[in-house]
Amino acid sequence: MEIHASRVVQAADSLLKLVSELKQTAVFSDFASLTEHVEQRVQLFEQQCDETDQLLATVGEQAAASLKELESHYYSSVHRTSE
Repeated sequence: MEIHASRVVQAADSLLKLVSELKQTAVFSDFASLTEHVEQRVQLFEQQCDETDQLLATVGEQAAASLKELESHYYSSVHRTSE
């Protein structure tokens, strides 16, 4: 009977170790997929940042061109010189 109890204890100990190893594997593999997902999101945000910078530069150039045109019309306007 003692031998049987000893084997049950050893089997339980082996199962506990196996469960612990499985948990560690699950955590580390999940951590790897999480890291990969974060890296993908970082790349996406960097791409969006570049696109936004380009868009802002275009808007700034258009605003400068419009302002220059408006100034030209204002300074050559009859209404400005008649005041």
